[in-house]
Amino acid sequence: MIRVLVADGQTLVRTGLRLILDADPGILVVGEAADGDSAVRLARRLRPDVAVVEARLPGIDGIRATELLAGKGVRDPLRVLVVAVRGTEDDVRSALAAGASGFLLKDSGPRLLVEAVHAAARGEAVVSPPIAANLLRHFTRTSRRTPRRDDAPLTARESDVVLAVARGRSDVEIAAELSISTATVKSHLAGARSKLDARNRTEIAIWAWEGGLVS
Repeated sequence: MIRVLVADGQTLVRTGLRLILDADPGILVVGEAADGDSAVRLARRLRPDVAVVEARLPGIDGIRATELLAGKGVRDPLRVLVVAVRGTEDDVRSALAAGASGFLLKDSGPRLLVEAVHAAARGEAVVSPPIAANLLRHFTRTSRRTPRRDDAPLTARESDVVLAVARGRSDVEIAAELSISTATVKSHLAGARSKLDARNRTEIAIWAWEGGLVS
């Protein structure tokens, strides 16, 4: 059972998110917060598997709340899924830099929300398709286009796994493509995360795109 905290400034939206998530047999909403300060306090106390946080929360906004719960200075970071009415490039990049496991637009639909929560709980990431397309265009336009393998000496297999992650593959899909077990995929991912100083799959993917390893 995936334990979820929902944080949104609008009561109707929080109720809707809870109804959608609680309808999935593998998800249990364990708390709600109406502002960023409450979201941080509740998340630290309840330790949910995933926190669904609105980007524009009253008080501490969702991006800052994400940083407090999942940022680089957090000893035991939580998995945070940021949701927003609209996702500007700055908002998305700020959320991912703050440690978010994913970024969804509120009009993405119930199915994608549930999938994103399951993905976040597995340590994977989901980004709304329009946002993903914009991010990829940004990385393609601004990346150095020079492979960064010297920046972090990945093994050949770690590089294979990193490239697959950057293309959006799940652990199961990577295992099938590389003819290895999912446990081995997780092991290579752990090694790559350590060498890249990345907190999650999203940061691994960004590293690969920015370094020109994916076209």
